[in-house]
Amino acid sequence: MSTFLAGIVGSAILVFARFITAVRGIWQGIDPVVGQRIYFANHSSHGDFVLIWTVLPPRLRRGTRPVAGADYWMASWLKRFIGRDVFKAVLIDRNPDTRTSDPVDQMAEALDSGASLIVFPEGTRNTTEEVLLDFKSGLYHLAKKRQEVDLVPVWIANLNRVMPKGERFPVPLICTVTFGEPLKVGPKETKARFLKRAEKALLALRPENGDGPQ
Repeated sequence: MSTFLAGIVGSAILVFARFITAVRGIWQGIDPVVGQRIYFANHSSHGDFVLIWTVLPPRLRRGTRPVAGADYWMASWLKRFIGRDVFKAVLIDRNPDTRTSDPVDQMAEALDSGASLIVFPEGTRNTTEEVLLDFKSGLYHLAKKRQEVDLVPVWIANLNRVMPKGERFPVPLICTVTFGEPLKVGPKETKARFLKRAEKALLALRPENGDGPQ
C-alpha cells in the first residue's frame, strides 16, 4: 500500500513541479541514456532535486536517488514519507557529533546497489549573494571511491525565484535544468584541484544572463 501511495504522490509532485516551473532539461555534451551517474548540482532550494528528478526520463528517474539531509527530511511524518518512500533519498546526518555512518560510505553503498545519485557539493542551500558556495570534500572522496562512475554537472536555473526565502507560496516561473559533460577525478589529482575543476564545470552551465533561463 505504501509503495502504491508513494507512486501516486510522486506523480503528483512531478505534475505540480512542471505546472509551476514549466521546467525543461537541456543536455549539453551528454545524452539521457541509461547508465550509472553522480549528478552534482548547485543548491538554492529544498526543491532542487525535485526538478532534476522531474526532467530525467522515467527509465533514469526510477534508478536515481537524491542525497539529502536527514535533519530536514526526518523532521515530520510527511517529510519522512516524501524523502524516504517517494524519492528513496539517501539520508545523511550532517552533524559529525551525532552521525553513526560515514556519508561517503552511505553514498558508495547506494551506488553499489545500482542507483545513480543527485548530490549537492555545497553541502547546504546557498542563501548568500555568492553564485556558489565552496564545495565540500565529499564529492572528491566519493569520486575517488567509485572512479568508474561519471560525475555530471547540473545547473538549476531560476528555482530560487520560484520560492524566494520567506515566501509561503511559489511564484510560477520558467526553470531550466542543464546537464553538462561528465568528468572523473584524475589518478593523481589533488582534492583542491578536482573541486576547483568541478566548480568550473558547473559554473560553465550557468545561463549568460544570470540565474534565469537563456
